[in-house]
Amino acid sequence: MGRRRAPELYRAPFPLYALQVDPSAGLLIAAGGGGAAKTGIKNGVHFLQLEQINGRLSASLLHSHDTETRATMNLALAGNILAAGQDAHCQLLRFQTHQQKGKNKTEKAGCKEQGPRQRKGAAPVEKKSGAETHQEGVELSVENLQAVQTDFSPDPLQKVVCFNHDNTLLATGGTDGYVRVWKVPSLEKVLEFRAHEGEIEDLALGPDGKLVTVGWDLKASVWQKDQLVTQLHWQENGPTFSNTPYRYQACRFGQVPDQPARLRLFTVQIPHKRLRQPPPCYLTAWDGSTFLPLRTKSCGHEVISCLSVSESGTFLGLGTVTGSVAIYIAFSLQRLYYVREAHGIVVTDVAFLPEKGRGPELLGFHETALFSVAVDSRCQLHLLPSRRSVPVWLLLLLCVGLIVMTILLLQSVFPGFL
Repeated sequence: MGRRRAPELYRAPFPLYALQVDPSAGLLIAAGGGGAAKTGIKNGVHFLQLEQINGRLSASLLHSHDTETRATMNLALAGNILAAGQDAHCQLLRFQTHQQKGKNKTEKAGCKEQGPRQRKGAAPVEKKSGAETHQEGVELSVENLQAVQTDFSPDPLQKVVCFNHDNTLLATGGTDGYVRVWKVPSLEKVLEFRAHEGEIEDLALGPDGKLVTVGWDLKASVWQKDQLVTQLHWQENGPTFSNTPYRYQACRFGQVPDQPARLRLFTVQIPHKRLRQPPPCYLTAWDGSTFLPLRTKSCGHEVISCLSVSESGTFLGLGTVTGSVAIYIAFSLQRLYYVREAHGIVVTDVAFLPEKGRGPELLGFHETALFSVAVDSRCQLHLLPSRRSVPVWLLLLLCVGLIVMTILLLQSVFPGFL
């Protein structure tokens, strides 16, 4: 039996590092590049239109935004505003989509569009009763807004960016260990503090203003503005390893399904050093208010590179440095889906198809969809088939019906049975 494969959704002309999904317009946004080195590899942000065609989810290039000599390494999305981490800077981009009518193929061919392929509009509408023949298509424009330097180490690099719950602020972290919080869209700095000794690996903003950071100093910290609230200790009720130091690789807040007022925090722990016999990595779910560990489970011996939580908080998506992709159920941390070496090289980002906007329409009969990107320039699609089971009440009704049918059958065969 051959190895399980994930369908390739799109292939970019450069390495891909970051991924976001806009549910309102059904856009998949993938970014990356070759950096400032003169290798001929471009840098850009590609906007892909997601569509259901013949029952299959597909993506076509709608717009390619050139980022010149700057590769985009991380992304955050707030409405139609993108925060892009490019080297030591954060660049804000605003994109807008609109329907364009009345342009024929000749006019479209004369337009100067960037990128290897441009998405075409629908076929021309036939002329009926003197109505004007026209062609409809979606167009997208991108505008550069503010940019600001967010990291000031000797080898500066912004490693993570995220928006707060109402998209009025964004937080950045990088190799200098500082968290900096900025107003949107002016990028006026409102807060700056040293969170870790060394690089910040990831950060997450909760709706109550609390900020969780994880770094290379093996610590995970909860902050209220610049005041330390608590440190996370994932091994309190979990496994202990005397000779294997672990560090936190990623952190994400997620909703508690059916309890929108509550939150969970999810973290990934990986061995701090690469070993010939690699110990397992771990997933931990935390209470989002007390920050006490609720559950910790092993997620295999492949080193985890990225983490995503679905919009409803039901699923977790993981990528590994060896290119594998997995989907877990958030409540029990049980693995539901796994493709070994789907990319064959480090998975740089994963993102779920949101459950609002055009999400249900694009999802079809599947329970969830996860997108993954990697340094191999490919974007892959991972679909989780529906696990819906028959309701208990229906099973009971069927059992009762079966008993009644059996009694009637026996009565007809043996008239004096009852």
